[in-house]
Amino acid sequence: MVEGSLENQMADDRSKPSKEDYQERLDKISSIFAGMVKHADASSLTRCPYKNRFDQCTAKFGCRYQKRSGGAEAIACTSDDRLDYRTAWETDPEAALKMRDRLRGKDRGSE
Repeated sequence: MVEGSLENQMADDRSKPSKEDYQERLDKISSIFAGMVKHADASSLTRCPYKNRFDQCTAKFGCRYQKRSGGAEAIACTSDDRLDYRTAWETDPEAALKMRDRLRGKDRGSE
């Protein structure tokens, strides 16, 4: 009988948080994730999307930053992470210039 009352007491101790407590916890979690997202957004601007967390290249095509070492299966990525590859897919030269200016915070249309 003692165990049952202990379980009931533990269940009472785990009652639902108030709306204020819930919002406080939600705000704390949001601030933690906001920092992660901000860092990811910043690094995604220059870090190659084919470079994994071990600095290995996962691209299925050749790249000047790929370095093979000996008989290792993994290909090392030697990029300095200052690469701005985002305009590489643009085929129209004027559109590429506009995109480059937009990425740098300038608006080519207003000049």
